[in-house]
Amino acid sequence: MPNLKDLKTRIASVKSTRKITKAMQMVAAAKLRRAQEAAEESRPYTERFNAVMAALAASVGDSEGAPKLLGGTGSDQVHLLIVMTAERGLCGGFNANIAKLAKQHAADLRARGKTVKVLTVGKKGRDAMKREWSDSFVGHVDLGAVKRVGYKDAQGIAQQVLNRFDAGEFDVATIFFSEFVNVVTQNPTARQIIPARVETDSGDAPGTVYDFEPDEEAILAELLPRGVATAIFSALLENGASEQGARMSAMDNATRNAGEMIDKLTIEFNRSRQAVITNELIEIISGAEAL
Repeated sequence: MPNLKDLKTRIASVKSTRKITKAMQMVAAAKLRRAQEAAEESRPYTERFNAVMAALAASVGDSEGAPKLLGGTGSDQVHLLIVMTAERGLCGGFNANIAKLAKQHAADLRARGKTVKVLTVGKKGRDAMKREWSDSFVGHVDLGAVKRVGYKDAQGIAQQVLNRFDAGEFDVATIFFSEFVNVVTQNPTARQIIPARVETDSGDAPGTVYDFEPDEEAILAELLPRGVATAIFSALLENGASEQGARMSAMDNATRNAGEMIDKLTIEFNRSRQAVITNELIEIISGAEAL
């Protein structure tokens, strides 16, 4: 059984830890509100952008003039996995869940004889993927110095991906991120961005006919690179909200656990102190009786 000094030191240490986790929870709660608003406000734009892309893609179909970003290279042998995680930890299973989904996808592709390449965004994703897939790494994007992720950051990542695609380094690109639902729920998601996957239902009224100027192929050639940047930006925003939600939940659990541990240690401390006092009284009484 630890002595009273050890118990007192441990209680003080756990109390200090509880202060830190409580402060981190409050900071995450403040950041979550802004991140959640940014993610939710971007969804209508992304959905409408995809609807326009769907209408254009339906008009072009499988014609020979379809842009390469829409029709693909004609092969799906080489896959680029863009794993997007946080720069920091202490957010529960947020980073691990994204990395786990990416590893499963990579393992499935390799089992089918495909070539896998990995590009990471965020230090935690890089650390998790390098343990098993270091031979597949082709690059890393560090956003640690970025205080608030913006569309310019997404454009930089998209340009790097598009340059690799134009150079023929891969055939299919898929991004992995966490879709924000609420504070306690974040869904790890995989979304193919090259070749672009668009829904055939654009949401417009049946029989709607559009005249495009210039032609659909020219518009798609201009919009598809922007679509890649939009998808990456949307994923970054979803990740930002999911990270803060996961950190807020994790720090809340840590604060509660620290409180329970303090209660248990306090009870143990009081029992030990009572035992010491009782032993001292017994020694005093025994000494008095001996006299």
